[in-house]
Amino acid sequence: MTWRSAWFGTVAVALLVALSAAAAAEEEKLRLGEFIPESAPQPAPETGFTDAQGKPVSFADFKGKPVVVNLWATWCQPCLKEMPSLDRLQSQLDDKLAVAAVSEDRAGADRVGTFVAALGLKKLKIYLDPKSDVGHAFNVRGLPTSIVIDAKGRVVGRVEGAAEWDSATMMAVLRPLLEGAIKGAAR
Repeated sequence: MTWRSAWFGTVAVALLVALSAAAAAEEEKLRLGEFIPESAPQPAPETGFTDAQGKPVSFADFKGKPVVVNLWATWCQPCLKEMPSLDRLQSQLDDKLAVAAVSEDRAGADRVGTFVAALGLKKLKIYLDPKSDVGHAFNVRGLPTSIVIDAKGRVVGRVEGAAEWDSATMMAVLRPLLEGAIKGAAR
């Protein structure tokens, strides 16, 4: 019986090492702050949230214009870093792109409004999702996470972690979507 225990122990250790290596490889695939394109764009989920005044909103309301859906919370330190760049992006591309900053805070509009005012955000449109329905619909693993939806309402990619949305790198990612929206609008 001792040799069997040793054999099973060796197999168990080998299995744990293999699983750890697979988990490490999966973590390496997670590229914080980088755009991760979808292999096959799918329609955005039909989930609802509200604007800052409590009016119901859905992703269908953005159809015809590309949208960056940023999921964030007031307690999220990386969100603090990212929000000003989203505000600048919205300011630069106001007529071509919508940036929907969807707060996952349970505390509601008062807490979120105070946070937005303290950051001095002017152009960014704030939405509320206190039950995290949007986060669940997109299988979000952490905050901030941004989902990029094209003008046809299809999810084309995501960014997990904070990003500089008005940087040359992100503008290069968004440019084809903006050109597609302009071409699509001309049809």
